[in-house]
Amino acid sequence: MELKLLNKEELASLYKTEMVFDFPKAELKPLSGMLRLMERGHYEPLLALENGEAVGYAIMWLSGNERGALLEYLGVLRGKRNGGIGGRILSLLGERYGQLFGEVEALDSRDPAENDLRCRRVGFYLRNGFRVLDYECALFGVHFKCIYLGEETDDRRVESMHRDIYASYFSAGHMEKYIQLPLAPGEEIHPAPEGLEEY
Repeated sequence: MELKLLNKEELASLYKTEMVFDFPKAELKPLSGMLRLMERGHYEPLLALENGEAVGYAIMWLSGNERGALLEYLGVLRGKRNGGIGGRILSLLGERYGQLFGEVEALDSRDPAENDLRCRRVGFYLRNGFRVLDYECALFGVHFKCIYLGEETDDRRVESMHRDIYASYFSAGHMEKYIQLPLAPGEEIHPAPEGLEEY
């Protein structure tokens, strides 16, 4: 397997043909925001290829201080799932970036089936070397558990690096309104903005 860096046009195509079907609207960053991050050199959309055939993708948000990357989106293409591709992509990402930060939806849905799916997602990352951190976050109104793959064992340092990724892009005002990282126990989650296009 190999990872191919996509250009803006290829990311736009992936977004419209795969990502809008793979992720809930509340969790999917507007394409315009992704393209802005690419322009700043902070974003790497990667296509996973096996024998020249596209099988999955990973969208990486780079740390401004080169201390790892945020795995913002990971997907396996329809018809290719349940064959270990996701785990192989994660292995390549670990080699490429050294440290990976991630967020998976917290188990607070009122739907038992949805909570079961979220639990299985966490299990997938644990099986592939990640650990669940001792803090959670809420991003644009969505509650997440935070996960990490790397050598750092101090969760406060991981938290600082994780937060720095967002702080390198968002204004202090946006950070205060929409990026609750860490989310304090019992803290009320701020609602998502009306128009996500602004970010």
